[in-house]
Amino acid sequence: MTTATPRVRLLDDSDFEVFHRVVNSAFLTTSTDGEVARDRLLFGTGRFHGAFDGDDLIGGAGILSKRMTMPGTGSRAVAGVTAVATAPGNRRRGVLTSLMRTQLEGLHEEAAQPIAALWSAEAGIYGRFGYGPASMRLFTGVPRGSAFLSTVDCGSDRVRELTRDAAFVAMKEIYEQVTPSRIGWLARTDDDWAHWYHEDEPNPFRFAVLSGAYAAYRVRRDWAIRGPQHKVDVHEIVAVDPVSYAAMWRYLLDLDLVGEVIHNNLAVDDPLPHLLVNPRAAERRVGDGLWLRLVDVDRALVERRYSAPADLVLELGDAFCPWNAGRWRFTVDSDGSARVRRSDDDADLALSTTELGSLFLGGVGVAGLAGAGRIGELRSGALAALGLAFSTEHQPHSPDLF
Repeated sequence: MTTATPRVRLLDDSDFEVFHRVVNSAFLTTSTDGEVARDRLLFGTGRFHGAFDGDDLIGGAGILSKRMTMPGTGSRAVAGVTAVATAPGNRRRGVLTSLMRTQLEGLHEEAAQPIAALWSAEAGIYGRFGYGPASMRLFTGVPRGSAFLSTVDCGSDRVRELTRDAAFVAMKEIYEQVTPSRIGWLARTDDDWAHWYHEDEPNPFRFAVLSGAYAAYRVRRDWAIRGPQHKVDVHEIVAVDPVSYAAMWRYLLDLDLVGEVIHNNLAVDDPLPHLLVNPRAAERRVGDGLWLRLVDVDRALVERRYSAPADLVLELGDAFCPWNAGRWRFTVDSDGSARVRRSDDDADLALSTTELGSLFLGGVGVAGLAGAGRIGELRSGALAALGLAFSTEHQPHSPDLF
């Protein structure tokens, strides 16, 4: 085995099978025929690079063209980074670094997607490439039959269980209605829907729909000696208003033969606990969700609206993408729109693009980062001004893993 820097090139259709084997090997997984077919479709619609040792593919990473809801500006182009893998036995040889550098330099040169996003399998990896955790996810489980407060309005619409095809008509309409107001949500193509709701699992999806909401879930059967204690695993629940949301949760919590309803990807400010007489009934754990990387800070920071005027000079560090390093004047007008330009003025704050990635969607506050020594305040009041500008009404969240 050589120790030279891996050679990176763009992959084509002929590389798919070996690339797929590398990904399965790296993630310790085995794919079904259906999963292989879905991954082949994604491979054909994305842009994937491979790292080679001679003729051997030893790592790879892909970019999918996505559109994400940004604060105040709606849907914007992002690079969805996916299938990042290094073959076992080839770690710590610069494989991942070479792939990340190729991706980010390419995005910089193309100037079409100023922000990259990913889900991190291991949280200690991507910070060194300028990605910061930008949203959190809530893991929760609620016992069947948990009571709602008497003030909760569940409306009078009846929830219906529909077949996949019938449900999709309503689900797509509801999702498209809700997405523009949900920071971090991704627009879905028909291929995205097909991939997100694949049919080859032995435990199929069930679909519950009413006029303003839907839920997709699976059931894990548990015929306990004291009676059935099935687990309902909610894939997603989407609603256009609070009444529809409460009605859908009430339906799921009242399903017969069930012991617990589980959802492993809610927004951290989800209203579910506030519906319950006993909010502790919703056991909660919090983990990171989306990680963001600002590829070009001047193009990325203008992709959203801000909550307060600001005029700050930022001293940015970015060793991996040096075109971002240096001083930038970040100005927010009264309408929330931003201007970003190079500056020679004294800096008000010192931070890196990693911290900006975490702040960007409003899901991480400045106080925690400053308390950890990751943002330095060089002018009194500058930290508070930055925090006010980046704050959002709702916490960001992404229901889609990619």
